[in-house]
Amino acid sequence: MQPNADFTHFDSQGNARMVNVGDKEITRREAVAAGRVLVNENTFGLIRTGGMKKGDVLTVAQIAGIMAAKRTPEIIPMCHPVQISGIDLRLWLDEGRHSVEIEASVRCDGRTGVEMEALTAVSGAALTVYDMCKAVQRDMVITDIRLVSKTGGVHGDYYRKDETK
Repeated sequence: MQPNADFTHFDSQGNARMVNVGDKEITRREAVAAGRVLVNENTFGLIRTGGMKKGDVLTVAQIAGIMAAKRTPEIIPMCHPVQISGIDLRLWLDEGRHSVEIEASVRCDGRTGVEMEALTAVSGAALTVYDMCKAVQRDMVITDIRLVSKTGGVHGDYYRKDETK
């Protein structure tokens, strides 16, 4: 494998490594990620009315997403453990799409960002929606998981251009 200076998780020989962030300044950082789960009309109605046998889909998925964010370094090999200072995870129903919309905002004061924690929060919440609803629908689609924005750090701020917010 040829080393590539653009990929910081590889050393000069192309071996995987965890980036040393020890010399970086501690700054306030925030990342926002989003995604959605597409469901059919019947499943959408059951979620909206609280008719799923496993319980309140949106509340359970919200808790699962928060838990997932906190466990990110355990499942993403090169992700640093960070002291998360806050997580806001929102789920809502989009009638027009028949979807569960998910948005996670994660904050910390640290030497590395929280993009992976926000993305993991959305992924965990989406997987939980699937788990909660799979008894009535197996062909749900988890889609559009993406970083919406990130602030702080040496690489500067990022805001996704195609977001409508």
